[in-house]
Amino acid sequence: MEDKYINPFTDFGFKKLFGEEPNKDLLINFLNTLLPERHKISDLSYTKNEQMGAASLDRKAVYDLYCISSTGERFIVEVQKAKQNYFKDRSLYYASFPIQEQALRGDWNYRLTPIYTVGILDFLFNEDQEDKIVVHTVQLKDQFGETFYDKLTFIYLSMPNFTKKEHELTTLQDKWLYVFKCLPTLQKRPAALQEKVFDKLFTVAEVAQFSSDQREAYHQSVKYYRDLKNVEDTAWTTGMNRGLEQGIEQGIEQGIEQGIEQGIEQGIEQGIEQGIEQGIEIKEVEFVLKLHRKGNSNEHIADLMDLPVERVQTIIDVNSQH
Repeated sequence: MEDKYINPFTDFGFKKLFGEEPNKDLLINFLNTLLPERHKISDLSYTKNEQMGAASLDRKAVYDLYCISSTGERFIVEVQKAKQNYFKDRSLYYASFPIQEQALRGDWNYRLTPIYTVGILDFLFNEDQEDKIVVHTVQLKDQFGETFYDKLTFIYLSMPNFTKKEHELTTLQDKWLYVFKCLPTLQKRPAALQEKVFDKLFTVAEVAQFSSDQREAYHQSVKYYRDLKNVEDTAWTTGMNRGLEQGIEQGIEQGIEQGIEQGIEQGIEQGIEQGIEQGIEIKEVEFVLKLHRKGNSNEHIADLMDLPVERVQTIIDVNSQH
C-alpha cells in the first residue's frame, strides 16, 4: 500500500515540505522550536544552496536548504540519511561558507551575523549509543565549559533516539520531531497535532495531491532512500561479522582480553563505515544511470538526488566509456 504522506527524509519530501516559497512558514515554525528566543525567525528568504570556493578549482558546498532571516541570521538545514565518514568535519567545512560570504571589501570590522547549521539525522553519533540525547546543541566553549563564541551554532537531531508516542507529546518541538519520525507511517492526522501549522503540513504532505510527475519523482526518491537504508543495514551486519572475526583474531594473537575488546570495536566500526560508503556510492551510480536512460536532464537528476551537476555528468561520462 502506498504511503499516504511523504517521507521527510527523502530529498523530494524534505524539499517539498520545507524548501518551497509557499511553505516557508513550515520551516520557520520548525526552526523556531530549536532556536533561542533572541534568534526567533519572523521571516526568511531562500538563497542559493550551492556555495562556490574562492577559486574555480576549490571544492564547493551543496546544502539541502540555505536561507537568511529578515534580521540576517544564516541557516543551513540538511537531512542526513546515512552515517558518513568525517560528518562533523563536513559540517564545519560547510559552515565556513556563510562566514566567508559576509566579508566586505575595503574597511570592515569583521562583525558577523549568527550562523546555524541544523542537521536532521537518520542515524546516531557514536556517543549517542548510550546517552540517548535527541537534540545536540554545539558551540565554541572554553576550558571551563563557558560559551566563548555564540554566533556559530550546530544543532543536530539524532532521530533514532526520539521514541516518544503520541500521548507523550507535550511541546511543539516534540510534535515536529514526531512528524519527522512518523509521518510516512500515518494514515490520518494524529489528534495531538492540532496546531494551525499542521493544517498546512498534512495538506502539503498528502501524496494523492501530487501531479503524476511529482509522484514519479517522489517514488524515485523513496526508492533511493530505502536502498540507502538497506545498504546501511547490510553493511552493519557485514561489518559486525567482519569486525568480530578480525577482533577475535587480533585479540587471540595478543593474548589479552583488552586486545579482544578493542579489536572487535575497531573492526566493527571500520567494516560498517567502509561497507556503507561503498554501498552508497554504488547505489548512487545506479540511480544516476537509470534516471539518465529515462531521459532526465542532468540538472533534474542532480536536484532529485541532491548531487552537484558535475558529479552527475562525471558518472554518466565514465560509464558511457564502458
